[in-house]
Amino acid sequence: MKGPLGKLGVTCPDADWGQYAFLRTWDEAAFLKSLVVAERTPVSELNIDGNRAVMLSTTTDAYQTLRGSNAAETLELNKRARVMVRRMLELIRDRSTLNVRILTRSPLARQDFDLYKTFGDRLLFGMSLPTLNDQLARVYEPKAPAPTQRLETLKLAASMGIPVYVAVAPTYPEQGEEDLAKVLGAVVTLQPVTVFHEPIQIRAENVGRMKREAEALGFEFMDHVFTTKEEWEGYAITQLLTAQTVANKLGLGPVFHPWPDFTLGSKRVRYAFGSAYSAWIDECWNRISAWPCTNEERKVA
Repeated sequence: MKGPLGKLGVTCPDADWGQYAFLRTWDEAAFLKSLVVAERTPVSELNIDGNRAVMLSTTTDAYQTLRGSNAAETLELNKRARVMVRRMLELIRDRSTLNVRILTRSPLARQDFDLYKTFGDRLLFGMSLPTLNDQLARVYEPKAPAPTQRLETLKLAASMGIPVYVAVAPTYPEQGEEDLAKVLGAVVTLQPVTVFHEPIQIRAENVGRMKREAEALGFEFMDHVFTTKEEWEGYAITQLLTAQTVANKLGLGPVFHPWPDFTLGSKRVRYAFGSAYSAWIDECWNRISAWPCTNEERKVA
């Protein structure tokens, strides 16, 4: 493989996922310049659903563990990564009025909970929590921290008064109503600001790898879901609607925010599932994600 990944010895980005990462060189002056640009950007030019927030992170995890070629290098890389993330958060807090939304799978985020608290209502902390079945999660996320560890991290954040949200995503074909009820039941106790949900959609080249992982762990992998576009659509819509029903029963309806893939709103799918489905999916796409209330808003409420 050519390019930066090839230089790291990566031959297949998907198969080697979790074994490589690029750590940027921290440039505080450049970051401050970008912060000024973001601060001066008119609200009218921003996506209203973004709540004028800096996202950590949309394509990677700010709290991943980095691995060097030896113990000393590993220690140094993780030290630099932590300094970079923490300093960046301090500058956003002190040099701007921007909000911050964090999404991670890593309990390492706990090391910055003291800093999160200083943001008050300007920071929203979230973790992905697709299931509470650690073994099932290993089929799809073999290199990620266990979901039960993530739940404990969310509980700690909530107990410290840090506003939290949960991404019940990506959920898996093996999860029925009972499994979804377990994870959403645990989410209710966190009093989350928002709960996102999205069924998994994986590329064909990953299906075989996941099937082998499932067999090794003793799971019957439902690979038929990914054989055709129609099979996946049927699974995804059924799971989205099931999760919505469960969320409503648990009282999460007002903060539950499904993320249907754009393909699930095609004319063909709308026709097949009817007008009620069509109205529901439009409502999902037009919903504005909630943000923590300010102290003044709490007084009014």
